[in-house]
Order: sequence, then C-alpha cells, then structure tokens
Amino acid sequence: MELSRDGQNRELKLHGTYGFPVYVDRKCISSYPTGFFPWHWHDEIELTLVVSGEMEYRVNDSCYRLQEGQGLFCNSEALHFGRRMQGDCDYISITFHPRLLAGFDGSTVGTKYVYPLVGALASFKLSPLISWQKAVLEDIQRVYQMCMEKPALYELDVQILFWEIWREVYANCAEQAESAPSEDPEKLKRLRAMLAFLHEHYAERVTLEALSRHVGLCKSECCRFFKRQMRVSPFEYLLDYRVGRSLAFLQEGYSVSQAAEAAGFSDPSYFAKVFRLRTGRSPSSYRKEAREGEKTDMQHQNLHINSKTVQEGRQ
Repeated sequence: MELSRDGQNRELKLHGTYGFPVYVDRKCISSYPTGFFPWHWHDEIELTLVVSGEMEYRVNDSCYRLQEGQGLFCNSEALHFGRRMQGDCDYISITFHPRLLAGFDGSTVGTKYVYPLVGALASFKLSPLISWQKAVLEDIQRVYQMCMEKPALYELDVQILFWEIWREVYANCAEQAESAPSEDPEKLKRLRAMLAFLHEHYAERVTLEALSRHVGLCKSECCRFFKRQMRVSPFEYLLDYRVGRSLAFLQEGYSVSQAAEAAGFSDPSYFAKVFRLRTGRSPSSYRKEAREGEKTDMQHQNLHINSKTVQEGRQ
C-alpha cells in the first residue's frame, strides 16, 4: 500500500463523498512496505486511534509517540507522517471534512464553532487518562463500528457522534487555539516548495545547490531548515521517496535495474541495498510477492465472476 499524492504532497485519495465526506479505515503500519506512511496533507481533519502496538506520529514540527489506547487529532492541511516503532501498529484512521459540521456557507455554527478551530491547532494527543479525551476516543471507536456495520440511520448517528467529538474539542481547546501562535504560512510555503521540487526531480540527479536555489536559501540554511521541519536531511527524505516510487515500478513488472533507474538510482546495487534497509527485503523479492499477489487477486476475481454466472444460470 502506498499513498497517492500530488507534487505538493496533497493526498489524492477521495475521503468519502461530497454528500457525506467521511472516510474510515483500519490498517497496520506493516501494510506500507517501507514501514511508514509518507508525509502528506489533506483538507480533511483526521482522527487516529491506536488499537494495538505503538507508532511515531509527526505533524508539522511536532512528534508524538502513540501507544495502545491513545489517539491523535490532526487538523486540516497539516503535514503528517507516521511510522512503526517496536513491532507493528494496528490503528483506526477517520477523516472528515469540516463542511460536515459547518453546513452551509456563512452558517452561525460554522463561523462561531467550527472554522475558528480549523487550522488553529495543528495537532494534539488524545489520552484515555483525561476524561474528555477518553470520551473522544470512545466516540472514534463508535464511528468506526457504525461505518463498518452500516446499520439503519448510520449516517445520521455518525454525524451526531462527530458533533459530540467537536463539542468536546471546542469546549476544551478553543481558548488554547485562540492564544496559540499561528503556523507561519511562509515556513509552510517554503517547505512545500522544497518537497515539490524533490518530487518533481526525484528521477534526476538532485543537488543541494539546486534545491537551495529553488527556495532562495543558502545551502547550509536550506539543509538546516529542512531537517528542522522534517527531522531528516533532504537527501535522506529523497532516498525514502525514491524507494517509495520504485514500489510502483516493481509492481508493474519493471526489472530491478529498470526500477532503480526510473526511481532515480544510478547504481542498481546501491538501490538494492537502500531498498532492503527501508523495506526489510530485496527488490526482486518484493517484485515477486507483488506479482504473485496480483495473480491471486485475479484468481479470486475470476472465481467470483464464475460463481455469479453459475448462480444466474440457475435462476
């Protein structure tokens, strides 16, 4: 599994529908071959609940260690990233658009209670040891169960739960959001420009000089700025991004050397070394697993089609 993102790191996946902008998922960090989901952002607010294990979760320049039973509130347009720590991590992820709560443009509810919080606090941790946060975590679990089971009136009940969650967040965080220093828009703009440059040119030879010139900084300040925001150097990030891009090429049947070249590695041996360090397996092993998985999916699909055809023939 890999996230689909545009050049600005905005996630391209649809989060529900326009009429019901809610997306619910449960996954394990191990479902990402690299052991992490990459930096990305979206217009939706995201709520996370760790079911088992633990993970490192970063939002903009904040870093959290989430353990079983804990969660996280990640605001709209905040850059975020997560990776496993010891062992795997099973977690619930729920995204919803602020429009779900605000309703129509100019509504009193949206103007007074929703949009003042949207973007004001980039993120905060949810702990079951704090009563109002425990209530939010329990509501996250209820939203997940309802969206999985889809009982009668579930959309209405889910929206009511989101209102309960937002009431707790607003009642306990509005004053903090009002006094908190706002995110520096120029800082975020510069960071996104750096990421966009790396994503656009990952298949080429990228130099620190070219990156720094692109954002109008000297080389040393460019490196310091990137590392301060992302906790890794530009070229450590670029290696991770290139490995992530190579996964799709291997899935499509590229040879290891072809995938290496397409992902920006000039030396297939070095690519194989970095790939193994990032994923715990060789590129050829991953390519084989991906192709076998694709065949299994096709077999299941054909079996379903044949079974349906037989049933229709009996009617």
